[in-house]
Amino acid sequence: MLSIPLKLTFDDVLLEPRRSAVTRSGAKTETWLTRKIKLQIPLISAAMDTVSELKMAIALGKLGSMAILHRSCAISDQVAWVKTAKKQGVMVGAAAGPADLERARALDKAGADVVVVDTAHAHNTHVINNIKKIRAATKTQLIIGNIATEEAAKDLLPFCDAIKVGIGPGSICTTRVVAGIGVPQLSAIMDVFAVAKNKNIPVIADGGMKYSGDVVKALAAGASSVMLGSMLAGTDEAPGKFIQKDGKFYKQYRGMGSFEVLAANKSSDRYFQKNAKKFIAEGVSALTSYKGPVAEIVTQIVGGVKSGMGYIGAATIADMPKQARFVQITAAGLMESHPHSVVISKKAPNY
Repeated sequence: MLSIPLKLTFDDVLLEPRRSAVTRSGAKTETWLTRKIKLQIPLISAAMDTVSELKMAIALGKLGSMAILHRSCAISDQVAWVKTAKKQGVMVGAAAGPADLERARALDKAGADVVVVDTAHAHNTHVINNIKKIRAATKTQLIIGNIATEEAAKDLLPFCDAIKVGIGPGSICTTRVVAGIGVPQLSAIMDVFAVAKNKNIPVIADGGMKYSGDVVKALAAGASSVMLGSMLAGTDEAPGKFIQKDGKFYKQYRGMGSFEVLAANKSSDRYFQKNAKKFIAEGVSALTSYKGPVAEIVTQIVGGVKSGMGYIGAATIADMPKQARFVQITAAGLMESHPHSVVISKKAPNY
């Protein structure tokens, strides 16, 4: 009989509180993004055309974080953003497709601190062969993604400076229902971390996080940092269109596998559909609530991370997996975790 393992995501678990001498003010959030690059806070923005362009790069860079500039644009545009960000004195990353050696070289020459080799399924023989070419032709730090298994980590770790985890967990991603593929994100992080920690390769958790508590769980599961899309998409610095609807304010947020983006032929190679006559979408186009300045959102996320570190007794991000004790919860436990039996009269900035 076929054995089917149980895999879990953020809503399936909580972290047990532990005896702690760590206070929120004493928690240190600096972390390794790659083998050689350290961030002051453990988050970066997703390489999406409604999340990460120049304004986001400058804003996050000044906060001690980093944006990953999307690749759904001309190489010259992406290079110009990198150069401008570097003139502002901030770190910046940029995405390139695995077969786009020209773009990777140009970004490296422009001074990008990291190049993210950006594909929906990095554990692919053709992708790995192309990654080897990019590795040989560039000097910058390489982040490779996305993957979701130990097997993929073993095959890709020799070529990267950080590995990015997440197949289908994003709020605008439909890979799991269109293709039936994915691993619940918490387990995927744990599985990859089990391999990566022995090679000292940082793990980046990409997708599936809705609240700062999810970020805490991702870091406790072994991620050194997280990549955020929806949590940053509604901010002033995100390039998505500003929309007013029914008296409420929103910003456009769309998946790079959405039909809208694929039809414009901006990221079709990411989903192995370059030159396809008909596109099979693996994402949707949506609206997300307007959130204001990104600095305010980041403050709330980092504050939540520091609180979580205090509860489990982790003085640093690296201590979090060592201190973590996860418990699996029921649907009733999840319901109990959220505000209940009340009518919320005023929206909190972090919920």
